[in-house]
Amino acid sequence: MFTGIIETLGEIVAIEHEQTNVHFTVKSTITHELRIDQSVAHNGCCLTVVAIENDNYVVTAIQESLDRTNLGNWNIGTKVNLERCMQLGARLDGHIVQGHVDTTGECISVENLDGSWKYTFTYDASYPTVAKGSVTINGVSLTVVDSEKGQFSVCIIPYTYEHTNFHTFEVGTKINLEFDIIGKYVARLMEEREA
Repeated sequence: MFTGIIETLGEIVAIEHEQTNVHFTVKSTITHELRIDQSVAHNGCCLTVVAIENDNYVVTAIQESLDRTNLGNWNIGTKVNLERCMQLGARLDGHIVQGHVDTTGECISVENLDGSWKYTFTYDASYPTVAKGSVTINGVSLTVVDSEKGQFSVCIIPYTYEHTNFHTFEVGTKINLEFDIIGKYVARLMEEREA
């Protein structure tokens, strides 16, 4: 369980393919606080730490994760948003995030609003977004500004721009999306009710 509040950026420093799995080596300032078997969200995708050496740690992505997320687009030097799992008894500053990416989306617009930024994304319209509801983009908990079928926007403050990988987004950037868990359950209940 996560909150969508990013702790730091990590950098992909090695990629190793083994059958259908991919092992990513990540360099991070929080590596010294990690342990093997710990869950860490990488761009919102929960992955397990399998090895640690100095400032680097290794996580393994299976084919399901590669198919459903933007992990397959990572290269040496890619910056990824990192968040360790939530601690019981701590404040929930973002929203309830599972670290289970629902689908990917694509950035179609970046607007500099002279002090903030507005990003617009397209996505599979079968997933629900609601204006003023929560969404997780590359692991970042955000509020939906505008929402229509298959498209939504978010606005971010300078701190988020500087301390996450949002500053690397441009038109065409593929992003990971996890939709609000409560919204997903409500949408499913409504579908079952209408059936």
